[in-house]
Amino acid sequence: MNISNNISSIQAHQTMMNTNANNVANVNTDGFVPRDTRMVSSEGSVSASTRKADDNGSSKSQTDLAKEIPDQIIAQDATAVNVAAIKTQNEMFGSLLDIKA
Repeated sequence: MNISNNISSIQAHQTMMNTNANNVANVNTDGFVPRDTRMVSSEGSVSASTRKADDNGSSKSQTDLAKEIPDQIIAQDATAVNVAAIKTQNEMFGSLLDIKA
């Protein structure tokens, strides 16, 4: 794994968090149909795709906070893991450069 993989994962989880925040912000908006975020992994990178959730025809908001809150935790934890990996890689490269010099 390299830094670009971690960065693509952070960007994908940022998209997930933005979509999630919009859904939560509209929890009291009548007729609101939330969006879903799907993570797609290909060739070592991660990307996010969003789509409108299935409309159940309700006149109330269809945002499910029981889904949105855990999704926020997942996005936060995934970002923290990727940041830790980038810091570790940076420290390792620094140590290698110190050894070589």
